[in-house]
Amino acid sequence: MTPATDARPRPASLWALFRAFNALALQGFGGVLAVAQRELVERHRWLSREEFLEMFGVAQVMPGPNVVNLSLMIGERFFGLRGAFTALMGMFLMPCLIVLTLATISDQFVNEPRMMGALRGMGAVASGLILSTGIKMVPALRHNAMGQWVSGALSLATIVAIAVLRVPLVEVVLGLGGLGMAWAAWCLRKAAQP
Repeated sequence: MTPATDARPRPASLWALFRAFNALALQGFGGVLAVAQRELVERHRWLSREEFLEMFGVAQVMPGPNVVNLSLMIGERFFGLRGAFTALMGMFLMPCLIVLTLATISDQFVNEPRMMGALRGMGAVASGLILSTGIKMVPALRHNAMGQWVSGALSLATIVAIAVLRVPLVEVVLGLGGLGMAWAAWCLRKAAQP
């Protein structure tokens, strides 16, 4: 992984790290990835797009939610183990309190038509945010070892496999993910040769 550069801003303290991940968690409903890219790359500038993409790639193959894995890696990068736990607490503390509060009062509203419509609308917004994040990350593929065309072809094949052919996600990850990893390893070995 690319080490943090001295020129790039970094969180001033554990408290600043906690606040950033707490704000990130409170902005996302149904997925925080889009917000994470905007906050960490564009607003705080703690990571470049390439670093974010690299860390997100690692976060995807680790067990657990991607953005939680990302928070652990970023916290650890700047403050070690204390930073990892601080970022994780920032991600979970307020959302857990909100969910527990809503769970205690939700029985009254769960079958309310307006509530159902609001949840459907939030799902559409979350999908749009994830799509826009994917589009913003496309320029970073220029620096990808596999190249833009292979990365684009793998992305398209993944979309077709999941959305059109309805191939189970495990098979897509093992098949296309394995193919992508093998190609990337070959490209990196080729680039490392004199």
